[in-house]
Amino acid sequence: MKLQAFADYPFVDGGVCAAKGFKANGVCCGLRHQALSDAADAEPVEHTQKKNDLAMIVADCDCAAAAVYTTNQVKGAPILVTQKHLANGYARAVIVNSVNANTCNADGVEKANAMCQLAADALQISPEDVVVASTGVIGQILPIEPIAAGIPALLEGLSYEGNTEAMHAIMTTDTREKEVAVSFNIDGKTCHLGGMLKGSGMIHPNMATTLTFLTTDCSIAPAMLQQALSDVVKLTLNRVSVDGDTSTNDMVCVMANGLSGNIRITREDAAYVVFRDALYAVLLNLARMCAADGEGATKLIECVVSGADSEACAETIAKSVITSSLFKAAMFGADANWGRIACAMGYSGAKYDVNQVDVLLASAKGSIIVAQKGCGVAFSEQKAKEILLEDEIQVLIRLGNGRSSAVAWGCDLTYDYVKINGDYRS
Repeated sequence: MKLQAFADYPFVDGGVCAAKGFKANGVCCGLRHQALSDAADAEPVEHTQKKNDLAMIVADCDCAAAAVYTTNQVKGAPILVTQKHLANGYARAVIVNSVNANTCNADGVEKANAMCQLAADALQISPEDVVVASTGVIGQILPIEPIAAGIPALLEGLSYEGNTEAMHAIMTTDTREKEVAVSFNIDGKTCHLGGMLKGSGMIHPNMATTLTFLTTDCSIAPAMLQQALSDVVKLTLNRVSVDGDTSTNDMVCVMANGLSGNIRITREDAAYVVFRDALYAVLLNLARMCAADGEGATKLIECVVSGADSEACAETIAKSVITSSLFKAAMFGADANWGRIACAMGYSGAKYDVNQVDVLLASAKGSIIVAQKGCGVAFSEQKAKEILLEDEIQVLIRLGNGRSSAVAWGCDLTYDYVKINGDYRS
């Protein structure tokens, strides 16, 4: 997938380690699905678990910190603990595991606190300065022993180049690494902002879908960091959907250590706008990566709605289209069945003039108009199929002469999605 570039925010290497003063690492501590470990013929851990499953991100100094959390009423224990720890707007480290979500467990909060204590003891910091996160199977007891045993190796391997090992540790059904970083200038100082995202299934716009960790060496007050994150999430991760399921463990966290040396951002001035736009550049690309790597997906679908009377109207329609199972299946089959787009628009709840709608399908192979003024038009099915066989598809919808627009990202619905989720725990 091609990254979407922004002129004043060149891409740099390093992900969560791109900013000055951040180390990271990931190790395999031996966590595995309980269904497997309970099986009578289960093999030893070393033969069944090879992937990193425990990660840590650590700052050289205290950081302003902010987060956005899932709106699912059922929340993972790590979410509850992190919310308390970030109440003061500061943090120093992140510890996160995959395989087990530590959700819907009687001892969940106890285990999440234990993970924070293990990290704090190893780093010689307060456990209240640790962000904790988990992803994986819901409703299975999280064994703390493998995590405790993995801490020494995790600590020993911490590095300013450890972003890749950390990235691998948070992946579950992900098939691609998802990390991006940019540089930008504030007060004559070069700043960096980077992040990594885990997300392939159970992805739906209702907060910030997925686990996402961001770091920056820009100096910014906690309140302004929270405002920027909350605003940008609405325009990026909140507009991604893979399968319509909102996770119990969704969280986006950002830490800012201020080591770039810029004057601290404390209000909505020009420096704040530069920082917010850097955050947008990173989260936009992570959002696209998430949609492109949806479970079983073969295509990234971008729906752009323009000519709306309000951004809310455009956003509602764009989201409705990219979440339609019938439309997603049609995109898998490269079928220009635009009636499924019209149907999804109609039940979205948005108010618009159906007699003014134009629909165009586009990709690297060109573009083709399939509807004008709310009605179908004659078009070449062969040309449409060529367009829709590409791995990045655009659905361009114009509602009328309004000045508002919005974009949302999704993917096609394939046979493999069912295969992956039919035996997720095995």
